[in-house]
Amino acid sequence: MSAAEAPFLRITEIFHSIQGESSWSGLPCTFVRLTGCPLRCVWCDTEYAFHGGERRTLDEIVDEVRSIGTSLVEITGGEPLAHPNAYLLTERLLDEGFTVLVETSGAFDVAPLDPRAHRIMDLKCPGSGESEKNLWENLDHLTDLDEVKFVVLDRADYEWARDTIRERGLDRRLEQDTLGDLLMSPVWGACNLLDLADWILEDRLPVRLQTQLHKHIWDPDARGV
Repeated sequence: MSAAEAPFLRITEIFHSIQGESSWSGLPCTFVRLTGCPLRCVWCDTEYAFHGGERRTLDEIVDEVRSIGTSLVEITGGEPLAHPNAYLLTERLLDEGFTVLVETSGAFDVAPLDPRAHRIMDLKCPGSGESEKNLWENLDHLTDLDEVKFVVLDRADYEWARDTIRERGLDRRLEQDTLGDLLMSPVWGACNLLDLADWILEDRLPVRLQTQLHKHIWDPDARGV
């Protein structure tokens, strides 16, 4: 196969950092950030990944990840699952022995992902401006390896997330060990962390409150962290 025919992805950046979100927060991680996203969440903090990027073959990507030498890898974006070869990259990395997280908006089908991957899937709250893009069928494909994340802009978003958890039975799936963590995160600089903690405690909601750890360590606008 020639270089022109080799499977490729458009890459915004590959970098080594501390995982800032999910139940994997705090661990060293290699991030593979793909370019491009059809969603336009009003609070998006990675708009620089919408366009541009560098065309890289899957072999080149895997070689660079291997050279960094961290066992935990996250494929993110943009929206990684907008790119068919992201599924193949996930499989390649898993075959290499990496633990692979896939951060996805929930707007694309997660079923074709290798079942060994850990899917960190958003359910977009109304405050994002993109809640109509939620592909609800994805919930049927999630397992105890996977996590569902709600990014909360305000009290209305919180109440929507709370009601979604209960109406969709996500709290029961936690109790039955058929789903990984439920994550709830405030929009950086918009939703007060103390308020969100109080709402969760008041409603006895079984979610993991998280913040974006990397933004506490480095400048919130820094890239490659």
